[in-house]
This record gives sequence, C-alpha cells and structure tokens, in this order.
Amino acid sequence: MPVPALRRVLTAASAAVGALVLGLGTTPAQATTPLNYAALGDSYSAGSGVLPADLTSPLCLRSTANYPHVLAARTSARLTDVTCGAAQTKDVTEAQYPGVAPQADAVTAGTDLVTLTLGGNDNGTFINAITACGTAGILSGGKGSPCKDRYGTSFDDEIDARTYPALKSALRSVRAKAPQARVAVLGYPWITPATADPSCFLRLPVATGDVPYLHALQAHLNAVVRRAAEETGATYVDFSEASAGHDACQAAGTRWIEPLLFGQNVVPVHPNALGERRMAEQTLDALGLG
Repeated sequence: MPVPALRRVLTAASAAVGALVLGLGTTPAQATTPLNYAALGDSYSAGSGVLPADLTSPLCLRSTANYPHVLAARTSARLTDVTCGAAQTKDVTEAQYPGVAPQADAVTAGTDLVTLTLGGNDNGTFINAITACGTAGILSGGKGSPCKDRYGTSFDDEIDARTYPALKSALRSVRAKAPQARVAVLGYPWITPATADPSCFLRLPVATGDVPYLHALQAHLNAVVRRAAEETGATYVDFSEASAGHDACQAAGTRWIEPLLFGQNVVPVHPNALGERRMAEQTLDALGLG
C-alpha cells in the first residue's frame, strides 16, 4: 500500500479508537444530572424531634435525618428542604413565620421532584384530636369512648369542608410552578392501632373505644389526601399497609411513631428516625426510584 494511503488509514483508525474511548468514558448528560428536589410539608416531613436538628431554620424543628434527606441521599438529588413543623396547607403560598418564606417559593420551573406530607395541621385536626381524646381517656380511666361521644363527626366534617379544598388548592399552586415535576404526596403512617391495646394506655392514654375512633379519623384524613393528590396529578404514597403494626403502641425499634408519653423523641406523636427512613423507602418505591 502506498505510504500516503497507509497514513490515511492509520489516521482514520486512530480517530475511531479515540472516539470509542471517549464514548466509553462519558456518561450521557441526563444520567449524571441530579434531580432538583424540593421538599415541602409539615412536621412529619420535617422529621420534627429527630436528631440531628437542622439549625438553619430553628423555628421549623427540621431534622437532617428526615425523609427528604434520606430520599435525596439515596438518589443523589439536589435537595431544597423547606419542610416546617406545624405547617398548614396555607403555608404553601403564605409565610408561616417571619423570615420563613412560603414553601412554594422553593419550587421552580426547573424542579424535577416535589414531596410533601400535609393536611394534618389544618383545623388543628391532629393536635386537637390527640389532646381531646388523651384528656378524655385519662378522665375516664381508659374506659368507654368519651372523645367519640363528645366530638362525633366534627373532626371528619372539618376535613371534608376545609382540609380537602385547601390541600387541593395548595397542590395546584405547586403544579403551576413546576408543570413537569413529579409530585409525591405522602399519607400519614398509623398513629394508633386499629383496636385498643390495654398495655399502651400509659404511653397513649386514649380510652378503649376511642382508639378505633382516632384510627378511623386518620384513615379519613388519608383518604382525603389521596383524593386531592390524584385529582391534581400527583402520586399518593400509601402507608396504610406498610405502617400497620408500627404505630405508637409498639415497642421501640418497631414503632415508626413515638407515643404521647415516655417516648424517645422530644416531639411526641411524630415519626422517629426509623419512621422517617421507612417513609423515604416507601416513597422511592412508589416513584420507581428505589
């Protein structure tokens, strides 16, 4: 073969090998670009009471071991965490405290993923129900259903009349800011067992007949959260099966939720570190990111 022709062949071969090496050593941009992840929501999202605490926003009682941080670590996502204890649905579009911006401000057109647990603080549903039923349980010595007898459907009625439309409006606000983002709305893991556990009364002083009453109230709230999520194109993350047997009446190491009394977190009736991890794992599975 003439020398010029041989040079052309060698040059072409060298270029081809170089291109192959570059191709093998380069990962497509979409595979290396981390998700832009905005975490919104209340104390169940914030991991309030779980150590270590996030000191960047002390009013929000946010943990660096909350489920958004676990999820971000598992996916290498770029996390913007604006979760905040005591948040209500209105705090998605309004400032919750001075210096604490509306949570939706963390969501932009470039956001890929949004998660939130929200709705339990609207109308004071959780705190009012737990406080009322706990007080009634102590006064009744754990007998009967004094809380149900007094409050009846009032908590459920407020969930339907006020929480549902407010949550749906908040989710629409998030969707408007990030039309292409995947939005995951997490339900609340079980606080109480489905039926009374007499051995739990000292930790969760709710009367025997009010344990299923609170359980049904939480099931109703979760059903409304699911409905609002599905009607706004979000993914609902269901804990009704996964958290069964991990309620606040279970032993440490099994329970996901700490009891009202003699628990291990400074914030009672909230997820512990195990609960936050399990919430993250269930969300990863629901989104196909696990």
